[in-house]
Amino acid sequence: MEQPLTPKQKRVLDAIRTYSKFRGYMPSIRDLTKLTKSAIGTVHDHLATLKRKGWIRVDGTARGIQLLEDTIDRGNLVSVPVVGAIAAGSPIEAIQIPEDPLTLPKSAARPGAFALKVRGDSMIDDHIMDGDLVIIKPQPVVNNGEIAVALLEDNTATLKRVYKEKARIRLQPANASMKPIFVKRLKIQGKVTAILRLHKR
Repeated sequence: MEQPLTPKQKRVLDAIRTYSKFRGYMPSIRDLTKLTKSAIGTVHDHLATLKRKGWIRVDGTARGIQLLEDTIDRGNLVSVPVVGAIAAGSPIEAIQIPEDPLTLPKSAARPGAFALKVRGDSMIDDHIMDGDLVIIKPQPVVNNGEIAVALLEDNTATLKRVYKEKARIRLQPANASMKPIFVKRLKIQGKVTAILRLHKR
């Protein structure tokens, strides 16, 4: 089964598709460095990852890339926009900073979902780390204990487990060193349905 692509990996894959469509043959490594404005080593790394994730086959020749489009169910994929960052710690101002979209299977993200980059470590006990991407299903309410994007009255946003109590709402971190946040009102923008960790090279 194909695995999700990061924006940079998708850019390389799209460059291969576009080049082969208009030229009638596959690009070389040097062609891809020009198309993606990347170093040769970086392109090699991305090709190795695309091969490992099941998107291409490489035979080692100059133009030996083969797209495995026929083995991928395109109807099972969805484009997920990365719209900005979310605080896993103290709330930060809710500002959308669009990035290149992700391509994910529908099992990880339903149509309409969006992704946010995590800042902070308040959710580490739930295995959500600083720098991760969380996939969010838009919805105005969540069940007690679900991890959600909470928009506060001062227009800051945070990623926490949400608990409705008698006269307040508790936003609970998953980090024993941090205290919960208590509020009277908030707006739920959606709940976490998946976590994507981008391994740094």
